[in-house]
Amino acid sequence: MTCDRAQCGELQRIGLKEGLQTKECCPVWEGDGSACGATSGRGFCTEVLVSDEPHGPQYPHSGIDDRERWPLAFFNRTCRCAGNYGGFNCGECRFGYWGSNCAEYRESIRRSILTLSVAEQQKFVSYLNLAKNTISRDYVISTATREEMGENGENPMFSDINTYDLFVWMHYYVSRDAFLGGPGNVWRDIDFAHESAAFLPWHRVYLLHWENELRKLTGDFNFTIPYWDWRDAQSCEVCTDALMGGRNPLSPNLISPASVFSSWKVICTQPEEYNSREALCNTTGEGPLLRNPGNHDPNRVRRLPTTADVDFTVGLSEYETGPMDRFSNMSFRNAIEGFANPMTGMAVPGQSTMHNSLHVFMNGTMSSVQGSANDPIFLLHHAFIDSIFERWLRTHQPVRTNYPRANAPIGHNDGYYMVPFLPLFRNGDYFLSNKALGFEYAYLLDPGQYRTTNMSSKGVFYRTFPPRNTVLSDLSPQRRPEVCAGVSDTLPPAGRADLAVAPGSRDPRGSRHCSHCRTDSCHEEEVEA
Repeated sequence: MTCDRAQCGELQRIGLKEGLQTKECCPVWEGDGSACGATSGRGFCTEVLVSDEPHGPQYPHSGIDDRERWPLAFFNRTCRCAGNYGGFNCGECRFGYWGSNCAEYRESIRRSILTLSVAEQQKFVSYLNLAKNTISRDYVISTATREEMGENGENPMFSDINTYDLFVWMHYYVSRDAFLGGPGNVWRDIDFAHESAAFLPWHRVYLLHWENELRKLTGDFNFTIPYWDWRDAQSCEVCTDALMGGRNPLSPNLISPASVFSSWKVICTQPEEYNSREALCNTTGEGPLLRNPGNHDPNRVRRLPTTADVDFTVGLSEYETGPMDRFSNMSFRNAIEGFANPMTGMAVPGQSTMHNSLHVFMNGTMSSVQGSANDPIFLLHHAFIDSIFERWLRTHQPVRTNYPRANAPIGHNDGYYMVPFLPLFRNGDYFLSNKALGFEYAYLLDPGQYRTTNMSSKGVFYRTFPPRNTVLSDLSPQRRPEVCAGVSDTLPPAGRADLAVAPGSRDPRGSRHCSHCRTDSCHEEEVEA
């Protein structure tokens, strides 16, 4: 589990202990000094009601894993935010909304990393390296299971972590194996973010959180994650020293010493060791980032995806089919995830296509699910996968009932909350267009739309819209959300005086702290991150 420092920072661990004892996670919003900003009408502390719809047979156990019926192993009361307010303590806005009153809706434009200027590419690399070398002000991670912390939380076990590795750990936690009791006794057929319906909504929320944290860290509130359009690529086009790091001329499995990524240490890459000790991954470095693109098993990945592969996959009309897992046929989700042939839609056990093929192709750290997010290419890759999800939503205009309500593998039903996010997000709530979430992809805009976007002083494109009055949970994939407008004075991130705003100037995102309490994980098995 990851928790906001307002509750579980080094000096306030007693606050976390009390939270684990009461099972209440309703932090105070510093704007008015009340839990969940209740005094200002931003939200209120309320009981968590989890879905009782049955999950599929892939996981036959009950009551042994902290992620079951998320987040009840840790908390049964959390903040519920009103209107367009968001964040763990309702101190921020929902995705896409800006300002102190969350009344302005803005679409940020994600662009191809290959079309960014040299200065923009350098800025992106520097932001990632800053995140890798800056301890998170807002979060610590759990280093033990809930059981190990004691029945009443008398032994809370948490650790500091840098901002980049926070998201690596989250991806590990959501897909790790379940501990059944005793060294090495684990259940492997479990993953709360892969191999079923939640794969696309979960990673969409993950990327949105990533953007939000980078914006807060750097003070650049126009930042967006770029994507790598790998259609028809014959090689790793982003594996250059100017971008994600070239190949080390002396050791092909390592990153070129001319790249900042050559000095990075990875975490959460040894799942079998964790299983043997029945322990969670912690922040211990486990060696350098590995990558050897193209020197993978050709029997598993015959080629990188083509434009024809993507077009056929987008044309599949059913989101989920059959068992709703990696054996599903004619399922858009299973095809885009990479367990099905992208020209027939039929499951192909033992082969990796589409999303999975890029992970295998990289032939290194990115090729194991649990540790894959260590490689910065992960972000570029998943941003493009998300854009294909967006194409499918616009093409087929599904209704909420097209997302499985019951019998999907554990963690993937419509009404299940995403592990390990707090504030809570239901899977089905993010089965909707990015038009409702405040971002757009440059290549999905027609030329006229792209020309009419605004360019910020930092060279980032965005579009603004007048206020609306729609509730996110009521949106179909094609409807725009309501708006949230306003701005508020904030302080710059700690240690970033160069990013300070002048007194009386405004931070478009409103309150700087979102006070999330989260947990995350990732699992190995078929490459599929």
